[in-house]
This record gives sequence, structure tokens and C-alpha cells, in this order.
Amino acid sequence: MVGCSHYTASGPPLQACPFTIRLSCAIICNIHCVPARGAQFVNKGESIMSKIILPAGYTPALNLYDTQRAIGTVKRLFADTLCATLNLRRVSAPLFVEAASGLNDDLNGVERKVAFDIRDTGVTAEVVQSLAKWKRKALKDYDFHVGKGLYCDMNAIRRDEELDNLHSVYVDQWDWEKVIREEDRNLDYLKGVVRGIVSAVCATEMNLHAMFPQLEKLPLHSPSVTFITSQELEDLYPALTPKERENAFVKEHGTTFLMQIGRALRSGKPHDGRAPDYDDWDLNGDLLFWNDPLECSYELSSMGIRVSPESLDRQLTEAGCDGRRALPFHKALLAGELPCTIGGGIGQSRLCMLLLGSAHIGEVQASVWDAATREACEKAGIHLL
Repeated sequence: MVGCSHYTASGPPLQACPFTIRLSCAIICNIHCVPARGAQFVNKGESIMSKIILPAGYTPALNLYDTQRAIGTVKRLFADTLCATLNLRRVSAPLFVEAASGLNDDLNGVERKVAFDIRDTGVTAEVVQSLAKWKRKALKDYDFHVGKGLYCDMNAIRRDEELDNLHSVYVDQWDWEKVIREEDRNLDYLKGVVRGIVSAVCATEMNLHAMFPQLEKLPLHSPSVTFITSQELEDLYPALTPKERENAFVKEHGTTFLMQIGRALRSGKPHDGRAPDYDDWDLNGDLLFWNDPLECSYELSSMGIRVSPESLDRQLTEAGCDGRRALPFHKALLAGELPCTIGGGIGQSRLCMLLLGSAHIGEVQASVWDAATREACEKAGIHLL
């Protein structure tokens, strides 16, 4: 048994929480999510899986049958509420796109895409990592007007994801995008949309509690949102890592929208990486909730007002990605041929985890996990699908 520092909102460690480490190779990874008090931290090395946290005394709120019923209920209710709130319409979306189109999302710019050749067309296709750029083009192609938008069910494979309680190689989310006016490209408009999404989450949660009385022991989330920029967060906690800052702030303030992610802060490093060609780094952010079973902050959505021709031009240069200017999507955007939009992704399994009080994303989605993870979770009462 060894101990790890348990950070409070003020930063310094107050008390050690014990966890056990089981190694299948000699590599030990860093902790990205502070373990809940009394939790076991099982680290199996990077060659298999980064880390899992096993909360002490954890019991799922629902049995497996009711969990499946609840997952379907969450996905149906939230999609309907989100559409009504943001004036969205569902459209069909691609599972893969042509690699040469420039439509795939580069995420943080380092993740390897899943690619394959198509025999009869002679082109290489890539499984989408998100649909951030595809959606903006679709709004133009489908003739959506100002004030109206689309959403789709996005399924992706992220082969380089660091697997843990919150991350899987399989990604499922509601990808949405909405046409806005040029004058709507401001923080006040962004904050209004964030509040609408949080209201949709809370409305779905209340309906779910009414349908599944077993969930009444879980606390309801407040529709109130605290807004803070990544620079303000760094100024508050200069000695902490970006993830530790999020944990400290969200633990104290609850639901948080962390704004302006992508550009280097005064420390010389960005809070987190962002591709330069979809969000405007001055008008974006992450929607964070507090995860009670794991006692850490929890990103439900990454979203933002999309780049204008001017901000795309600037961000491509800042990121050293000027070579993308020749791609069809980027040429159209730089020429001002695409509409002004706001959009983002909202994790479907993440929302189910949040509203069901789950300790592991594998409880609400079927994915691939190594045998040691499945064994450890089963012993801890965590049933992976």
C-alpha cells in the first residue's frame, strides 16, 4: 500500500488516501483524476491501460436491466430537450470522411486517426474523430438559416485515448451546430447557449428521477453555471496542473464553463490543446460538472463559436499549421463561403454516467477493456458492459 496526496480547493495536500497499485509492466503513469477518499487506484502501466479508480463501497444505483432502460431514456429525453432549447434538427452524419478533404477533426493535433483504403474508389478514408468541421459545411449544403441548427449522433474511434474511468476508445456524442449572425460572435451569446445546455441537462435529470425512484438518493445538479477563463484559473492556482486546477475550482463552485482554451497562457503553456481550425480560441470552452463517485471534475462538453476567416488565418499561423490552407474546407472558410456558427459535442455516455452516478464509462457503453480492468472492476462492484 502507498499513499497519494488528496488535494483540496486551496491546493496543498491535506491528507493521504490509500490506494493499491497492481503492475503488469514497470511503467507507472501520472494521476490525472484525484481518487475519491478511500478509493483504490489500480495502475496497470501504459502498455495496457493507464489507470482506473475503484471508489470504496461503490454500488450502482440501478441493476443492469434498468441501466439499459435508463440509458435509452436519457438519450431520447436529452436529444428532444436540446433540440427544443437550441432549435436543432437531426441529420444523418458520416462515420468516415475522405482524408484529403480536411474535414476530419485533429482534436489536440497529436492523435492518430483510424484510416483505411477503399478499393473501388482508390481513396483513403478516416473514421471521424468529431464532426466539428463537417457540420459547418453541412449547414451550408442543407441551406440552414440563421437561428436554426442541426445535431447528429456521432460515433468515433480514438485509438490513442488514455483509458480510465472517463475515457474509452469508443466515443459517442451528440454533435450539434447552429447558424448565427456575425454580431452573435461574442461571449454573452456563448454564455447564453451554455446556460441552455445546462438547463436541458437538469430537465432530463428531473424526468429521469421521476421515472426511476432508485435515483432519488443521487443529488440533483443546479442549473447555475460559473464562468471563468483559463487564464483566470491559472492565476488562481499557479502551482497546480491544469487538471488539478479544474478539480479544485469545480469542487468549490459546481457546474463550470471554462473559457478560452487553446492559446498559450502567461505561463507559456495552453490550458489544453485545441485544433486551430474549428473553435475560435477566444470564444470557446469546456462544460465541467463534479463527479461525486470519483471526486473529480468531469468534462461533459467541449464547444465554442467557430473560427471566422480572420481568426482561422491567425490561429493557423500560431499553431504552425499553415499547410492546411490548401485543403478544400479551409479554402472555403478563408474565402468567407461558410456561415458563422456555434457548435460542440456533448458526450452521450458521459451524460449517462453523470445522471446515473456511475463510476466507470464502461457501465453505460460497450467497449473494449483489458482483462485486468474487467477483473478489478467486477470485484469492486462495477459492471462493465
